[in-house]
Amino acid sequence: MSKGEWPALRFEDWKETLATVHMWTQVVGKIALRHALPENHSWAIAMQMTPRGLATRTLFYGTRPFSFEFDFLDHTLVLTLSDQRSATLALEPMTVAAFHAAVMRMCADAGLPVTIWTMPVEIPDPVKFEDDTIHGAYDAEAIERFHRVLRQVDRVFRRYRAGFVGKCSPVHFFWGAFDLAVTRFSGRLAPRREGPAFMVEAYSHEVISHGFWPGSRQFPQAALYAYAVPEPEGFKQARVAPEAAVYHQELGEFLQPYDAVRSAPDPERSILDFMNTTYDEAALLGGWDRAALEVPDPSSPSPHSAKAQP
Repeated sequence: MSKGEWPALRFEDWKETLATVHMWTQVVGKIALRHALPENHSWAIAMQMTPRGLATRTLFYGTRPFSFEFDFLDHTLVLTLSDQRSATLALEPMTVAAFHAAVMRMCADAGLPVTIWTMPVEIPDPVKFEDDTIHGAYDAEAIERFHRVLRQVDRVFRRYRAGFVGKCSPVHFFWGAFDLAVTRFSGRLAPRREGPAFMVEAYSHEVISHGFWPGSRQFPQAALYAYAVPEPEGFKQARVAPEAAVYHQELGEFLQPYDAVRSAPDPERSILDFMNTTYDEAALLGGWDRAALEVPDPSSPSPHSAKAQP
């Protein structure tokens, strides 16, 4: 696999675009919050990777289905409806306030007069969408690089997910924290967690979660992460692979810098080693019933893959 499939993604190079697009996804995510059929752990409102970008699940205005897709190849937001109609909005430099207004008009013109709570979540110093004239950058080339990274990480996460037969989330994108994630469940209740209702419900059961996020003020570089809730005793001191993976005390999770992934001889193997070893340590220390939850050799090629063909 060529290194071009794992492009550079330096936080400092596109942090303004990242902040803008994060808020754009929250505008659309808040529509999903109002119009998705409920699923446990907020799964219904998370976005899914597509070959072209990020999309909501099918949403419903009454009985009328619709969906949104951020197309990061044509750089458009696409609203798709059930009556063979669609609408698009060009993704280009514009403020969050202008994007919010344009999306609301697009929905109204399509006969979907949606209303949302306009306060962003999971970020410091939030500003209501309609008042946010601070964020307005859009670097199309940076977004395309980000999409290429997400495509690769999504593929590897799906491969990792196949090794688990217990309850497991889809591989999906959370617009609150702006991260791609996959979560395994032990099947046991967890001690009640303090915080907002959605966080209490999200961590109602024991989990080991992995994900990828492109960086933030708190950790200004793209990275893979791994954490367990509740965190078992000794997990902080666990020895995991590869060597670049470290436990971040402030964040409470293991991190593997993306730069270490893309510079590895085999980036895919580097991610799988990180996911498998952090899961192994957390599941062992947490006393998970691994024999009932796992299938043998989860990182082996699928019997239907090209590598397995005679």
